[in-house]
Amino acid sequence: MAGDLSMPIPALSLQGIDKFFGAFQALSHVTLDLLPGEVHCLLGENGAGKSTLCNVIFGVHQPDGGVMLRAGTPYKPRRPHDALTAGIAMVHQHFSLVNNVSVLDNLLLGQSRGWIDYGRQRRRIGETLQSLGLDLDLQAKISALSVGERQRVEIVKCLLRNPSVLILDEPTAVLLPAEIGALLSVCERVAKQGCAVVLVTHKLAEIQRIASRATVLQNGRVVTQSTRPAQEIDRLVRAMIDRPGQEGAANATPAVAAPQAKRYALSEEVLQLNGLTVRDAQGVTRLDNCTMVVNRGEIVAIAGVEGNGQSELGAVLAGMLPASDGRIYVAGRDVTGASPQQMTRAGVGIVPEDRHAVGCITDMSLTENLLLNHLGRYSRYGFLQRRKMRDQAQALITRFDIRAAGADARFGGLSGGNQQKAVLARELTLESLVLLVAAQPTRGLDVGAVAAVYRHIRDARDRGVGVLLISSELDEVLAVADRIVVFYRGKIMGASRGGQHDRAAIGAWMAGQSA
Repeated sequence: MAGDLSMPIPALSLQGIDKFFGAFQALSHVTLDLLPGEVHCLLGENGAGKSTLCNVIFGVHQPDGGVMLRAGTPYKPRRPHDALTAGIAMVHQHFSLVNNVSVLDNLLLGQSRGWIDYGRQRRRIGETLQSLGLDLDLQAKISALSVGERQRVEIVKCLLRNPSVLILDEPTAVLLPAEIGALLSVCERVAKQGCAVVLVTHKLAEIQRIASRATVLQNGRVVTQSTRPAQEIDRLVRAMIDRPGQEGAANATPAVAAPQAKRYALSEEVLQLNGLTVRDAQGVTRLDNCTMVVNRGEIVAIAGVEGNGQSELGAVLAGMLPASDGRIYVAGRDVTGASPQQMTRAGVGIVPEDRHAVGCITDMSLTENLLLNHLGRYSRYGFLQRRKMRDQAQALITRFDIRAAGADARFGGLSGGNQQKAVLARELTLESLVLLVAAQPTRGLDVGAVAAVYRHIRDARDRGVGVLLISSELDEVLAVADRIVVFYRGKIMGASRGGQHDRAAIGAWMAGQSA
């Protein structure tokens, strides 16, 4: 800690930090030091207080107790601008980009005043991109980018400031494998230059590779710290998810258990895609003649690095994007061109990859978001039966382990992982559900929540629901899928049954190599 003469003066010292939201205590006497030259991993389940702590450091929230010291002097940011001025930058879990302007303009927002030398700025940005191993079209509008591409813009924008304290809240959740490695390498290089790097992550491989030290939060409190994270990974995982009365719950460290024997026999198609093609506004083919089926009682996973047509497939099946050609059948019914409401009525549940844009209404309550697809059940003489809604929402909150202050809590105030669990709960309880389309359903979730999500998905599969899983997490896909279909540049490159035996072939297909 700060008083240890064997350690350098912390770049940032947090001492007894408390944070309340009404009667709810999100942070309780959090004390930790961030040292120059280290990568400090911040761990904990969804809702443990990690993002809140990061936002306190970055000036988004002000602490209700405790002090912060920046290189030994008092640090009291009232807004993010104060943090940036102090040399503290943060890559947020959720995007803070301007959709209708270019990537270049987003990168330069807030970093230049007066006349801008675009040539010099492009060269500077190009050098940063090269060091990260990333590729961005600087002239593209943010609104035209995939989720993964938008996250890359956020990361580059942050690193252009050359911060002395760098906070990254789940930065690798939407990056490609090669980009993850490049980003972690950049973090290591930045730390070696004397920067204190805070990395919020759930990925054990990242912790083992890069963490100098690690701190675990549970219910807003520091429950353990480690100066040897790579050697103590099992202890850290147990600290994350063990609770009073549940000691030893984390003995199975892997996030996804081995698939269980399927209890439902395949009998009929719930989804048929026949020559499905999508072209964007510029005429570029994003999905090319896709033909495949999903049967009742099976999980079919779409594997592939992001940007290869998966987002477009999910959007078409959600009724958010029209197909340029081909047909879509759900349970034998032609739903080509159906609206989102019509897809819901056809029995299609959608867990979108961007829950904030299309999966929820953040200013409404948790109850209202949980029951958006079911409001007709609670309408009587034109009025909503609020008490009945609240009771049903509470049952879902308990069943799906959604952690919130209560059923009436504002949805936007939930942690990202709990928002995702709420969206999943809503879609899995859709009346007459025959098909679940789950796009990146575990993005941003901790190891315990990942296992819970896939348990619910498998339960739906075993009830006879067909599941189309779109995921960039290959290990999860291999563990959970009954069949795997690989996309590359909008085309189906190959297909395999689930399990590890075809891993090499799947990897080759993901890289664009034919079988």
